[in-house]
Amino acid sequence: MKREILITSDGSTTIHLPDWDEQYHSKHGAIQEAYHVFLRAGLDTVMVNTRKLAILEIGFGTGLNAFITFLEGRKEKLEIEYVGVEAYPVAASEVLKLNYVEELKATADQHLFDKMHEISWEEQQGISEDFKLTKRKQFFQDITDKAAFDLIYFDAFGAKNQPELWTVPIFLKMYEAIRENGVLVTYCAKGSARRAMQAVGFSVERIPGPPGKREMLRATKKPIV
Repeated sequence: MKREILITSDGSTTIHLPDWDEQYHSKHGAIQEAYHVFLRAGLDTVMVNTRKLAILEIGFGTGLNAFITFLEGRKEKLEIEYVGVEAYPVAASEVLKLNYVEELKATADQHLFDKMHEISWEEQQGISEDFKLTKRKQFFQDITDKAAFDLIYFDAFGAKNQPELWTVPIFLKMYEAIRENGVLVTYCAKGSARRAMQAVGFSVERIPGPPGKREMLRATKKPIV
């Protein structure tokens, strides 16, 4: 499938798949979307209860979400274990064309962004003393974690191209993988996705979306009374 590097509206890059009319991040701003959906709506919500977090990312992709989580975690003095699941890793030649480090004014951490992409798969690696990363080359359907995560970044491709990733079986795996009071956030606001989340037990709310989207979804695994 053809792949192109695209400059989004906030100046940051993403990978565009013209055959699908799909991209890894919002055309309205890759970095803006990542901060709004995953950090402000997700990380900020769970870190009020604990400073030690386990995060699962569904779609490691370009590494943008992992990198901004590292930067935010360092600023907030969090201890983070981060698992990024990706069935089709981004090519090294594509990583070289991504401009996140420059756009985030984090050039002193270029080596850490590079390290996130260079480390081996399937084993935990230390990016820093307080940020441990495990990359798993795995189909989302094969996830079997149980009560292992405080936060899930659900960043799969959209339902128009991969509808099977937005169904009850997938969200049941997410529900089982997350701990009580854990949170799942996604850019998606489709009613079918919301209903699938609710069907497996999540409490789901619509909240304001990032630039270019009116709404997004945030789901919480409430304790069973």
